[in-house]
Amino acid sequence: MVIRWAKAGYSPIALIGQTKADVRDTIIEIGESSILRISPPWFYPEYEPSKRRIVWPNGVIGVVFSGDEPDQLRGPQHSKALVDELAKFKYPQDTWDNLEMGLRIGDNPQAVVTTTPRPLKIIKELKRDKHTAVTTGHTMENRANLAPPFLKRILERYEGTRLGRQELAGEILEDNPGALWQRAMIDQYRVTANPDLIRVVVGVDPPGGATECGIVVAGDAGNSHYYVLDDRSLQDTPDKWAEAVLTGYNRNRADTIVGETNFGGDMVGSIIKQTAQIRNLIYRYKAVQASRGKAVRAEPISALYEQGRVHHVGNFAALEDELCEWVPGEGTSPNRLDALVWALTELTSARRWLPA
Repeated sequence: MVIRWAKAGYSPIALIGQTKADVRDTIIEIGESSILRISPPWFYPEYEPSKRRIVWPNGVIGVVFSGDEPDQLRGPQHSKALVDELAKFKYPQDTWDNLEMGLRIGDNPQAVVTTTPRPLKIIKELKRDKHTAVTTGHTMENRANLAPPFLKRILERYEGTRLGRQELAGEILEDNPGALWQRAMIDQYRVTANPDLIRVVVGVDPPGGATECGIVVAGDAGNSHYYVLDDRSLQDTPDKWAEAVLTGYNRNRADTIVGETNFGGDMVGSIIKQTAQIRNLIYRYKAVQASRGKAVRAEPISALYEQGRVHHVGNFAALEDELCEWVPGEGTSPNRLDALVWALTELTSARRWLPA
């Protein structure tokens, strides 16, 4: 569609992804259907990464923007736009609002949004909009382009599940009624910036087998209100996730890393120590033990959300999926949820001992 717009002379075209790196990798350079991989030789554009743009032979310009810097869309005008994975953006509403304000030139301003159908407010509103044309598809419709072992594995694990309905069938699901968190309670108290904080901690839930390492940063404003600042969870080597923990610690000026001990050993602490020594980094670490069940630990934190005392600074799509899908006693252990619970438990527990 973007190449078709460019051939027709629509310019400029906004190319918007979760981050600028996502635009570069998925939309422009590396993805199987990226612009540079599917452009015909007679209409091959020049990519100028230092200028955040791509230029076609007829002079049409595509400009790179990202969902973590929505203010960059204030001011620029566009005739068309491609928005990829809107539901993953940190600031999806602000990004969309700023884009729409500038989508105002040419004979038919329009945007194509490609996204996982997470049940976010902005996704639901776009679907209901009378000017929106909705196209959905099942993963099986794309099976000719997918590896057979992948299809076999993914269908065995997720066909017939709620996650499968969202990720494979493209359905927008309502909240899981048995979950401790509901999206409405997160959305109601969401903010775009946090006040000055008296403490910031990094909660870490170690990976089990092939799962992610949960890494969530949260802060205490000193007035019984808490702010979720970052989710740096990832599935990678121990050195990589330890580096992500320390990056989250330093960038957010945290004072403590809180790591769960597992199977009687402090694997998290030892790996972070090794990585910090190699990089000559200073940090404070506290080991915590999961002596109570996950539901018992999570319920007081869920109650803080219900009271409007926890605020997400922007959107954290994968974390919020775990919060709003996990039902106590069911399914696998959600690492991001656990990391969040450890971080907020540390902040709230410390406040019990502070003078009024």
